[in-house]
Amino acid sequence: MTVAPTSATYRELRLRQFRNFAELDLGFPSAGVAIIGDNGAGKTNLLEALYYLEIFRSFRGAPDERLVRFGQDGFFVRGAIGAIGGGTGLTGASEVAVGFERRGRRKRVAVNGAPPERLGDALGSVGAVVFSPSDVALVAGPAAERRRFLDIVLSLNQPGYLAAIQRYRQILKNRNSMLRSGAQPALIAAWDGGLVDAGARVMAFRAEWAATASPGFARRYAAISEGEPARLAYAPSVPLSEEVPSVATAAEAFRGALARSLTRERERGVTLVGPHRDDIALLVQRGGEERELRDYGSGGQQRTAAVALRMVEAESIRAARGREPVVLLDDVFAELDAGRSRRILELLEAEERGQTILTAPKPSDFEPHRGSLPHWRIENGQVRS
Repeated sequence: MTVAPTSATYRELRLRQFRNFAELDLGFPSAGVAIIGDNGAGKTNLLEALYYLEIFRSFRGAPDERLVRFGQDGFFVRGAIGAIGGGTGLTGASEVAVGFERRGRRKRVAVNGAPPERLGDALGSVGAVVFSPSDVALVAGPAAERRRFLDIVLSLNQPGYLAAIQRYRQILKNRNSMLRSGAQPALIAAWDGGLVDAGARVMAFRAEWAATASPGFARRYAAISEGEPARLAYAPSVPLSEEVPSVATAAEAFRGALARSLTRERERGVTLVGPHRDDIALLVQRGGEERELRDYGSGGQQRTAAVALRMVEAESIRAARGREPVVLLDDVFAELDAGRSRRILELLEAEERGQTILTAPKPSDFEPHRGSLPHWRIENGQVRS
């Protein structure tokens, strides 16, 4: 007998003084809901609050202070998490709550009523992926956008990655401080061992993820674009001899790159090679040649690639957690032509079988679950079911 995979669900959401919501208490159907409202009504803010319970920061990149409702001292977000098919969240969470106070910029997180030993232990308690029109920045924006995407996906789904990237960033900060102060090479080199060790682990994780994700990215991009070939590849700042290097191989390459760049680094006062300079190459075939979508892709191609990236992220959640993710769709069809929208919908129907919470300015022709989701109205921070 085939057992259906467990699907994560948001069961309840409580907001206090978050964005334009003074008070909001909602209970969500297990299949999901379509939230309809004008621009500025709070649709994206609602999805932002839901995803905040996954990563404890805004998916829009806003600092916590900007999430506090105007004139208030802080905000509170609480989510009750359930599952279809048995079990609860990845970490056994059935409730995640976050409070933030402007004074002192204090953030408190509780999972099942108790603070986690480390904040990283509570990350990914839900298992959600958010699709947004702003995702085009993942393709058209600077490399920092794609590194942030990598860091979130791997931190939530790959044990050991979060610790490695955190250690790398701390050592990098110290090494850059030495470079800025004009320290002698021996003092700078004192940080190289730790930087190489942590950085090599980060590079190995990233290379393995990219190699695993590339076929799924290509398949989904082709399905949406009616056969146009595209490719995803890891683009490290340190030249690697293998597509998926071992940690030892990555460490050897990183160590050599640091040695070669030291003179320039001392002149510029900053570390010039390492995972903090990595990128993901998103490539499309044009005229018999591969071209960067960032530089040569049309708006439609870039949005197609962004959707394919998010679907790869959803696949990463399934592979790592053995469960269907919650899908948050923020007016995702707004800037796509009818053909691409229809093909994306077909992919979503085929692949994303978990709870779906979507927003739109009006009831859409392109709605998952064949339009069966209940429609709620949102206006001025109030939701009517």
